[in-house]
Amino acid sequence: MELDIRGLRVIVTAGAGGIGLAIARALVQEGARVHVCDVDDQALKALADTDSGITAHLTNVADRDAVSALFERAVPALGGLDVLVNNAGISGPTGPVEAISPDEWDRCIDLCLTSQFRCARLAVPHLKESANASIVNISSAAGRMGFPFRSPYASAKWGVLGFTKSLSRELGEYGIRVNAILPGIVEGDRQRRVLAERARHTQRGFEEVEAEMLSKASLRRYVTPQHIADYVAFLISPRCMLVSGQAISIDGDLQA
Repeated sequence: MELDIRGLRVIVTAGAGGIGLAIARALVQEGARVHVCDVDDQALKALADTDSGITAHLTNVADRDAVSALFERAVPALGGLDVLVNNAGISGPTGPVEAISPDEWDRCIDLCLTSQFRCARLAVPHLKESANASIVNISSAAGRMGFPFRSPYASAKWGVLGFTKSLSRELGEYGIRVNAILPGIVEGDRQRRVLAERARHTQRGFEEVEAEMLSKASLRRYVTPQHIADYVAFLISPRCMLVSGQAISIDGDLQA
């Protein structure tokens, strides 16, 4: 199927590694023009060596001025903007609510939720000029089901759903589609760190915690960054012109 996204101008936050990099590469492969930002300078340097077709900018999305600088640089470089992929976020602390510090809570909410607002508010004026405009916000299965001992993360990702639905209604008259993707158990370093911390907290082995987590999905498989990237490519294409305000799960039928 031809997706017809050749030439689309896209910003992907946290795009130098993991899910963000998979998204950026998938979109470039389909002919889109992609600019990524990331807080990891080493990852950006590696990206420059491996993916010369992806332009990039060092950006901390927790910093309002840095986000402004990102858009001041990226939009002219792309020649406009058609798509924002709000991918940046952190796993946040693991532990019972009474053990989580206010600073840890604030940082998780800021990076997983407020950063999406910082980017969207600057993207929207440009998206209003596009004939195929969309925003894709990366949420999580935790944003639908909750996540014991991960209350800051789950709360932020629930917030992403409210933000997504509100923007879809607000921006629909301008033809801007806004959707959220809810990944399940994503393969990669971040998930391994989360499982290791949960194993430590519950005083169990890593393999036991991993098997228990995967058993909660009917397909009992990890989601890969490529699974998410492929769906983002489809979602921003004209094939999905009437898809907006949706929270789309990519989780192997996760039950809890």
